[in-house]
Amino acid sequence: MKFIIVDEMHPSIVSMLEGIGIVPDYRPSVTRMDLLKIVMNYEGLIVRSKVKIDKELLDLATNLKIIARAGAGLDQIDIEEVNRRNIKVVNAPEGNRDAVGEHAVGMLLSLMNKMQTGDKEVRNRIWKREKNRGYEVGGLTIGIIGYGNMGKAFAKRIKGFGCRVIAYDKYISGYSDEFAQEVSIEDIFNNADVLSLHIPLTEVSRRMVNRKFIANFKKNFWLINTARGEVVQQEDLIEALDSGKIRGAALDVLENEKFETLTSVQKLNLENLVERENILFTPHVAGWTYESLVKINEVLVEKLRESIGRI
Repeated sequence: MKFIIVDEMHPSIVSMLEGIGIVPDYRPSVTRMDLLKIVMNYEGLIVRSKVKIDKELLDLATNLKIIARAGAGLDQIDIEEVNRRNIKVVNAPEGNRDAVGEHAVGMLLSLMNKMQTGDKEVRNRIWKREKNRGYEVGGLTIGIIGYGNMGKAFAKRIKGFGCRVIAYDKYISGYSDEFAQEVSIEDIFNNADVLSLHIPLTEVSRRMVNRKFIANFKKNFWLINTARGEVVQQEDLIEALDSGKIRGAALDVLENEKFETLTSVQKLNLENLVERENILFTPHVAGWTYESLVKINEVLVEKLRESIGRI
């Protein structure tokens, strides 16, 4: 089978694919317009998030049998259309779950201990100990929404701080383990001091964290989002930060991560957040470690090996 790889990946992907009998065409600089002209020549497509897999592309991909997503999220793929055409889809959340779990812990510790502001001030020869007094994670109740690969990886790590960890997942049950207790969404609302999001972007989850959702929390809480920026309604996040309902937020993702395409409203919202000391940003790198690039390849190739045998 001939596969085209349209995003930057760890170079090990080529030899790994050749090892299972796939002919790889590594073309990370290809544009969508270029891909539309040549996609019919391939039986497999390996993507990250650069190219949207929609009806226009699929209509031209007449020989496509399998799509491999190098990562977890499938929101850039029209799953309904893909299923209608009997095209197999595989992804690799196992490859970067450890990276996401570690990053989420790091963001929470940095946010609660004001490390980002302390560092900035010391670099400017400002020494304010009391202003930068932090909070301890131990003893808090950590609420997780989404207990798949990422949520469980975060729970495994944060549990070691002496927290109570509770988790809600709309789509699975019976997942209580040594790291987290399965609870209802009402239990999350009633008990969480920290909320960490580990859910895919769907029509159900889009702007799920809005004014109504936030108002359900009994306590003022810290928010961590390493999932997708569109899960959080930015205007309502700002309102909750103003009121103190959200004590601070660690954001690895934004509603629109292409700054050159921000709308006027998105620009205003980002400017508002940037000015706050209780906001910590990272540029969508929670699952983007040196190690995860290789692990994603390993997971993806193993899943392709299994899938090709069934096509």
